[in-house]
Amino acid sequence: MRILGIDTSLRSTGVGIIEVSGSKIRLVEAVTLTIPAGRPVSECLRRIDRELANLIGTYSPETAAVEGIFYCKNVKTAVTLGQARGVAIAACARAGLPVFEYPPRRVKQALVGHGEASKEQVALMVIRLLGLSETPQEDSADALAIAICHAQAQTVIAALAPKPL
Repeated sequence: MRILGIDTSLRSTGVGIIEVSGSKIRLVEAVTLTIPAGRPVSECLRRIDRELANLIGTYSPETAAVEGIFYCKNVKTAVTLGQARGVAIAACARAGLPVFEYPPRRVKQALVGHGEASKEQVALMVIRLLGLSETPQEDSADALAIAICHAQAQTVIAALAPKPL
């Protein structure tokens, strides 16, 4: 099964695709979509949509996982993140992918064992679990962590597994 993990933000969206076969997990693709500062929000959202559609078409994942909403002190940042997240979910839905969401604490707990883990600890576990020789970019590492979290969630009792959005 191929799982698409997405870590959204407007200027830098991480995308990670893994393949799960039994207890083995392997990296298929990891990219960070970066958009230069100063570009209109509409251009950023269009690029996220287009790039996700291309990746979905190229790698044919069967499911997608996104980071859940988290607390933001800055309202403008929260709205911007919500717009990027909405575009990512819509791109997956348009491709017929079920989309699951995981709170940041749950992703950290799934990979590191506790919800207060640092980004560095999560990235080290991504490297270890996927057998990578180098550290992926931060946003890509986060996206891969979300995908791995979803893969692990699929191995528990079906009644406890998350439901798609």
